[in-house]
Amino acid sequence: MLDWEQCGAVERVADRVSGAWVFKGTRVPVRALFENLEAGASLDDFLAWFPGVARQQAIDVLAHAERSLIPA
Repeated sequence: MLDWEQCGAVERVADRVSGAWVFKGTRVPVRALFENLEAGASLDDFLAWFPGVARQQAIDVLAHAERSLIPA
């Protein structure tokens, strides 16, 4: 399971977006990145659709998720 607290690109505030993990400084849920990529969008598409998210934030989130796939 991913420990999002270890990813500096995201934050969770109990009274914002129902406490979902969001890109820091935005109301864009991290889940939106994965859902859009899964649906066939490119990273550039996602960033155009959610302009508050910085490219480096998205890259950091993807790298964090990738690290969870590496066996301990």
